Amino acid sequence: MIEARQLTKRFWKKKAVDGIDLHLEPGRIYGIIGENGSGKSTIMKLLAGLLHPSNGSISLNGEPVTRKSASQIAFMTDSTRFFPYFKIKELVDFYDSQFEDFNREKAWDILAFLSLDGDQKLSHLSKGNLGRAKLAVTVAREAPYLLLDEPLSGLDPMVRESIVKGIIQFVDFEHQSLLITTHEIRDVEPLLDEVIIIHQGKKYAQQSVDNIRTNHHLDVESWLKQNMQ
Repeated sequence: MIEARQLTKRFWKKKAVDGIDLHLEPGRIYGIIGENGSGKSTIMKLLAGLLHPSNGSISLNGEPVTRKSASQIAFMTDSTRFFPYFKIKELVDFYDSQFEDFNREKAWDILAFLSLDGDQKLSHLSKGNLGRAKLAVTVAREAPYLLLDEPLSGLDPMVRESIVKGIIQFVDFEHQSLLITTHEIRDVEPLLDEVIIIHQGKKYAQQSVDNIRTNHHLDVESWLKQNMQ
C-alpha cells in the first residue's frame, strides 16, 4: 500500500500541499478531486517520488518513496512537454527500454483501442491525442500502482466516459491500484471506489462512493458541492 502522513510541500513560502494523510490500498480506484491550483498534481508527483516532501512522509509497502519507486509506480504526467521529438512507436520503444514491467503487446492494444497510429509524431498531436498516447504507455506498465494526472484533459466530452471505461479493461485489479486526478467527476464516478477532496492543499474529505450513495443519498458531484459550501 501507499501511505502518506502529514504530507507537506512548500514552494518558497507557499504550501502547495498542507499536512495530508492518505492510505491507498491495493486493488482499488481512487479519485482525487479539486479545483485548479488545489495541489492535486503536486500530490501525484510526491507520491510518484518525483518531488521530495518538505515535511511528512510517504511509504510504499513500508519503505520510503523515492525516484527508485518508479519500478512499482507508473505515473502519467499532466505536462504537455512529453518527448516531443518521438513518434508514438519510438515512445513505445523508449518505455520498453526503461521499465521491466512494460508490456509492448498491451501498449499496442491500447493504442489501437484509442485509434492512434505509431507513425504519428508526438509534437504534431492535438492535446487530446497526446493525452491518449501518454495514457497508453502508462497503463501498459504492469506496475502495482498507476497514477494518472488529469487523464481526461483535452478529450472530447462525447468520448471521455467510453475511453475511461475502455482503459479500465487493461488494468488488472487483482494486482494493480489506480489513482486519478480529474475535474470530470461525472465521467469517472461510475468507476471510483473512493473519492478524495483536495482544497487549497488540504484534504477536506475522503469517502467511499458506495457510502456517499447509500448513507448520504447523493451522487459524488452533489456530495462534493455540499462539502465545499
